[in-house]
Amino acid sequence: MSEHNVSSIKESKILLKLAIPVIFAQLAQTGMGAVDSIMAGRVSTSDLAAIAAGNAIWWPIILLAQGILLALMPVIAQLNGAGRLHKVASNTVQGFWLALFLSLVVVILFSNSHHLIFYLETFKPEHLRNDKTAQIAIDFLDAIKWGVPGYLFYIVLRAQNEALSITVPSMVTAFIGLSINVPLNYVLIYGKLGLPALGAVGCGYATATAFWIMFILMAIYNKNSFRVKDINILENIRGPDFKIIMKLIKIGLPIALAIFFEVTLFTAVTLMIYPMGDAPTAAHLVALNFSSLCFVLPLSLNAAATIRVGFSLGEKRTDRAKMSAYVSLFWGVVLASCTGIITLLFNEQIVRIYTQETPVVMLATQLLVLSAIYQISDAVQVIGSGILRGYKDTKLIFYATFISYWLIGLPSGYILGLTDWFVPAMGPNGFWIGFIIGLTTSAILLMSRMVWLQKQTDEFVLAKSS
Repeated sequence: MSEHNVSSIKESKILLKLAIPVIFAQLAQTGMGAVDSIMAGRVSTSDLAAIAAGNAIWWPIILLAQGILLALMPVIAQLNGAGRLHKVASNTVQGFWLALFLSLVVVILFSNSHHLIFYLETFKPEHLRNDKTAQIAIDFLDAIKWGVPGYLFYIVLRAQNEALSITVPSMVTAFIGLSINVPLNYVLIYGKLGLPALGAVGCGYATATAFWIMFILMAIYNKNSFRVKDINILENIRGPDFKIIMKLIKIGLPIALAIFFEVTLFTAVTLMIYPMGDAPTAAHLVALNFSSLCFVLPLSLNAAATIRVGFSLGEKRTDRAKMSAYVSLFWGVVLASCTGIITLLFNEQIVRIYTQETPVVMLATQLLVLSAIYQISDAVQVIGSGILRGYKDTKLIFYATFISYWLIGLPSGYILGLTDWFVPAMGPNGFWIGFIIGLTTSAILLMSRMVWLQKQTDEFVLAKSS
């Protein structure tokens, strides 16, 4: 066996050791959304549609804030690789200050969500307007907003630990959060233990509670674990250091906007489908929710690729950073192929886990077939962005995702879904074909940038990532 193959196998083991706990952590977090959808869908189609509308606003905004905080990962990974662990705590403390500011902004936005939701109702035909669905969506966002600070504080500690290759605590705390979310949902949605039945709104309060518990558990781990004993956050508490904060924003904002553009591609479509009525909206949510669960696998390799590439560059090993990039892409394609095949084979059975409503089942099974097609492209583009984040080459991620999703993917979906320009209007199916076009374009652009960057001199690459 050649030395290169031996090195690839060794790198695969390291990447998967990092990624597997992250996969379970992401599954647990995404599982909260799945549980919300499944349990709310048992109440009524209106509750399921309200969750869809609420998530269309919740996810883009919270992931935009989360994306900014993820700048901590390449920064701390490089500090770790360079043997400068004494700098980690000060960066984490400033991450908390940034998280606090972002929390205030997000809570204010969610407190005013009623303006947008009632505005969207005006686009529905008169016979499809449902003030009940709109009010449930507003109340859901009003409930979940109280968990925003807990969630973003959790992300700060998670980013620090994962950058140090400590990934198991994220998995454990996320599963505890999910295990708390399920019984709380049951009590609050259906009105048990003498409490009123809140329906989908109960999901918001349950999720907010779970977020705070996840943060508290992660903080306890950081305070007591020997693995981070040299990183004493409490002893490094200082006021805001705007130099560090601006550095994090400079690195994190392109990442955040890239995540925002991808997520808003999906949520903008949700808002465009919303006026079609509750059944198409619910079907779109079901398909989107399950494809999000599949997306967890390449998303976890995104984090592992960032950690490994950043660590290798901290050690000034550009050759190993390149190997980490290609090994992570290989495993991403393998995993995406597996989830795509499963989705194709069991699409109707998957949908019936969420709902038994015949119109929703029929449409959602069609959308899942389309989701299976784009999973490889989605894996390549998200892992590619993680690789570039490890190189601290984040501006191109912003441009690539904006062009791919908003200038190509969304217009393509709009034309196919709502107009008769080329084919009769396809409704939600047309928008999902737009997803395939946008994600494939993004994958091509990001891979082109990665290949270009890796062809540059070692001096150029190391200077750019320093």
